[in-house]
Amino acid sequence: MTTFKNIVGIKIKYLSADPPAPTVGQVWYNTTTKVVKGAINGAGTWASGGTLNTAATGTKGFGATIGTSQVNGGAPNLTKTEAYNGTAWTELNNLNSGRYAHAAFGIATAGIVTGGQTDGGTAYHVNTESWDGTSWTEVNNLNEGRFKLAGMGLQGAGLATGGYEGTAYVASNESWNGTSWTEVGDLNDGRTALQGSGIATAALVAGGESPGIVGKTEIWNGSSWTEVNDLNDSRYTAGMSGNALNSDTLLFGGFAPGATANTEAFNGTSWTEVANLANARYTTTGSGVGNGALASGSDNNGNAATATEEWSFAHSVKSIDVS
Repeated sequence: MTTFKNIVGIKIKYLSADPPAPTVGQVWYNTTTKVVKGAINGAGTWASGGTLNTAATGTKGFGATIGTSQVNGGAPNLTKTEAYNGTAWTELNNLNSGRYAHAAFGIATAGIVTGGQTDGGTAYHVNTESWDGTSWTEVNNLNEGRFKLAGMGLQGAGLATGGYEGTAYVASNESWNGTSWTEVGDLNDGRTALQGSGIATAALVAGGESPGIVGKTEIWNGSSWTEVNDLNDSRYTAGMSGNALNSDTLLFGGFAPGATANTEAFNGTSWTEVANLANARYTTTGSGVGNGALASGSDNNGNAATATEEWSFAHSVKSIDVS
């Protein structure tokens, strides 16, 4: 007979009362109520975090958790890099090429930035740089220079998708293999100022401008894009938890028109509105995953700012039906 111990490797604890601070996934049997219970993620909320050292807008972030998030580039200091340890931001080595509205993906010790607008705003970057946890190194260029594009993946395998190249909204999708870029399947709808999340073989993009404000969402399966349910609130230049799985993605803030504080969660099929940011903002930096998402920089006019907000779930105890 299959038992909880067979599956998990430990027995269910018998407790006379629910534990005061259970961890998500913890299961126990309450001998007083005679009910099996477990701890799950409850409603999420935003809370104030540490402030950036340098006010920023149009930056991009990567990193899997609050403790390992990264912000790179952006106006007004286009080469700045800062890392977050869960409490405070620390300045690190600068990018080689100043840029803003670029793409970024990876983890805090191994990431990629590519594309964006150059210092002075006179051209669109093809430059790509690789982060080793200490410094940036220039590597092979994108095939198509553009800005306000989405980036998804890890240092050895990622995507650069959409954007604007000066005359047209871009549908192009390029795949990074750790060495060079290759054009692969285009988006169904070319757009700029969209947001992306996921990995090179399972990614998500949402929102943007093409030229109107859109809420379109598309999912990448490694070879092609499929349109799924739209955002509830169309917007562009939002923030997104870029290292999240498709079924655990947050999109927050943005221009709708005007700055919005709305936050939406994607479950792999559709979007649900959840708790708002404390402060409406657009061109904010998004990073992290579901329970460790960060929104940093920018204010409600899209200007450079230092404020950071952290997303976290409250734990909830749920009775488990074992009949």
